Amino acid sequence: MPWVITSLCRDCVDMACVEVCPVDCIYEYGGDDKATFPNQLFIDPEECIDCGVCEPECPWEAIFEDERVPGVFTDDVALNAKIGEEKDSFSVPEVEEKEKPTPDQVRENKEKWGFAE
Repeated sequence: MPWVITSLCRDCVDMACVEVCPVDCIYEYGGDDKATFPNQLFIDPEECIDCGVCEPECPWEAIFEDERVPGVFTDDVALNAKIGEEKDSFSVPEVEEKEKPTPDQVRENKEKWGFAE
């Protein structure tokens, strides 16, 4: 899996990454199993071409190369891969412009998930 969207996206869901993805491999979940697939975006590892254009676009700093996913987000690697099992419940979202977070909001979000650089 080339790129992974981590829990840092959860409930933030900025769609700048969706807008720049050249192969439309970034999805949102539309099914009922919100316990398994929370409110965040996911990268389909089978479709990702490893271009990396999504990573710098994420204002929440939630996207990592699979080999560089911080330990606190290890489960997110498997979660992104799991979307293949439920593909009919996922779709590429319509891009909605959102206000970009402040540096303090990004820091607080990282702290919430136990990730301090």
